[in-house]
Amino acid sequence: MNTAKFRAPANGSFRLTDYSTSHKGSPSKEEATALLEKNSKRMHLLQEKLYAQNTWGLLIVLQALDAAGKDSLIEHVMSGINPQGCEVHSFKRPSDEELDHDFMWRTAKRVPERGRIGIFNRSYYEEMLVVRVHPEFLARQRLPAGLITKHIWRDRAEDINAFERYLTRNGIAVLKFFLHVSREEQRRRFLARIEEPEKNWKFAPADVEERAHWRDYMRAYDEAVRRTSTSDAPWYVVPADQKWFSRLLVSQVIVERLEDMKLAFPRLDRKRRAELQRIRQQLLED
Repeated sequence: MNTAKFRAPANGSFRLTDYSTSHKGSPSKEEATALLEKNSKRMHLLQEKLYAQNTWGLLIVLQALDAAGKDSLIEHVMSGINPQGCEVHSFKRPSDEELDHDFMWRTAKRVPERGRIGIFNRSYYEEMLVVRVHPEFLARQRLPAGLITKHIWRDRAEDINAFERYLTRNGIAVLKFFLHVSREEQRRRFLARIEEPEKNWKFAPADVEERAHWRDYMRAYDEAVRRTSTSDAPWYVVPADQKWFSRLLVSQVIVERLEDMKLAFPRLDRKRRAELQRIRQQLLED
């Protein structure tokens, strides 16, 4: 699969309208299922090397509107990962403590360690999305009045770019995925949450209320991706109307990035190999 065509350009020319919410053509659903299983096995080995080498870390950022499939994507794509080397953090409405800090604080302290994979289910990008669509949320941050200017969203994009550049320069690779779901498919999934008893717990009336701001969110996502898709931390716009395809695409991008790291198990020096041979012989004679 050519993942490059889903990667947003880093030159500021991105337009969300150029990207579809639906996958057409190859692979088929059956082919995608087999490829996802193959990627899962490959990811398991690469993660083991990542953990053993302990030099790189990988941060995966997932952003989407409600019902785009973030939770199920994490479940299926990361099913082969060793839980000891992977942490998932979901960021919901900020607490009072979090509002007393800068907007990056609550996410910055969850950045993965070297040797590990960290997944942000929503992230610091909420500042350029939900907070932008709902300016009343910005007022709760108690910023000095002089700092809230008409350029605040541009400034926040610059801050995010600097943060992600800092991470990559310190060996924490950053991948960002926007699960691009259509308004009609979101409606269908909301109805399923109501009509299927086992999905009732997922339904929140507030999610439907947000549909009234659909155009505002599309504009916010368009600008956020355009301003923050960089060579250091690229955005991938993932067609999310078919969950089986979004899972395959995300898994493929992750595998490709891990392979780019040239991961390998640490090689032991002569002294350490000799020590292991001595211990082996001791165990054989025990």
